[in-house]
Amino acid sequence: MTMLLAACQGIVPRTKAPAPVAAPPPVTSALPKDQARHRVALLVPLSGPNAAVGQSIANAANLALIDTGGRNIRMTTYDTGAGAQTAAQRALADGNRVFLGPLLSTDVQAINPLAQRAGVPIISFSNDAEIAGNGIYVLGFSPDQAIRRVVDFAHSRGVVKFAGLMPSGAYGRNAATTFIKSVESTGGKVVAMKNYDRNAQSLTTAVKTLGVNQPYDAVLIADGGRIASAAAPMIRKGLSPDARILGTELWNADSLIARSPALQGAWYASVSDGIYAQLAGKYRTRYGKEPFRLASLGYDSVLLVVRIAADWKVGAPFPVRELEDRGGFSGIDGAFRFGKDNVAERALEVVEVGNGVVSPAPRGFGN
Repeated sequence: MTMLLAACQGIVPRTKAPAPVAAPPPVTSALPKDQARHRVALLVPLSGPNAAVGQSIANAANLALIDTGGRNIRMTTYDTGAGAQTAAQRALADGNRVFLGPLLSTDVQAINPLAQRAGVPIISFSNDAEIAGNGIYVLGFSPDQAIRRVVDFAHSRGVVKFAGLMPSGAYGRNAATTFIKSVESTGGKVVAMKNYDRNAQSLTTAVKTLGVNQPYDAVLIADGGRIASAAAPMIRKGLSPDARILGTELWNADSLIARSPALQGAWYASVSDGIYAQLAGKYRTRYGKEPFRLASLGYDSVLLVVRIAADWKVGAPFPVRELEDRGGFSGIDGAFRFGKDNVAERALEVVEVGNGVVSPAPRGFGN
């Protein structure tokens, strides 16, 4: 397994809240009887605007089954693109005891009443910590953890006065809250904060007015490569030209970051790409194309189930207590464990743009 994890670029979110869940109609299982293997459902979009991401996750999950042997696992993939509730109903009728996925938080919320009634846990690929709990485990990459990690590292390197550029909307509000708490916990101070809409005029105004009253040592840009590469040159010409630029996990798979001269020397926190590069190579060989970065979630979710399956009696409910192992698990994206909030806590590294890793990810958890 040691040879064998946002920002979720390329994902098209749903803007409408999920419809209320009605009592599902009877569904007849399409799978034959199987008394020797655990039935595991992979719920991902194979149609619709997120089909490419879903297929990449499914392909990587299949690679994990091949690599581990997975002889006591029967994994069946269900398309949430055509309707998450329908996919979940089919998966339950087929006798699956655990759900890997869905990808979107709205889909998770839509199927959770069905899963709860059946006693089936959900290990979601979403990064929305607000949906965790009540049988839902969030495996996706948490932006809050990345912000805390890069702030802690920056403070360890002498940064005391912080500034922040936050996009309008829920992501920006959550990032701002985490940023302020993280800075305060280090003994530092947030001296400036500006929100912006994702357009040139709004961003320009935010950058030019940032730190008017007080200079800052570092500025966090809580956004992806397009915004970061546009904001960085203005920061360099602004009121604090020598400030260290900080980023989030959204930067990890964004090629624009490395190509921006103004972002050279910036710091961001993310999962490690070391073992992921091996998975990507194996993926290209088998499928003839590049995987989406989120493919590692599919791979690691299968590794997790295979490990737990060793002590899981076929036909019995999934042993959710095994997910609470404080020692954690290892996967493509390094060490992780589920906290009391059911959100995957990850060991993150800090990368300096242009110079590579400047603070390696811990190899495990001490407590």
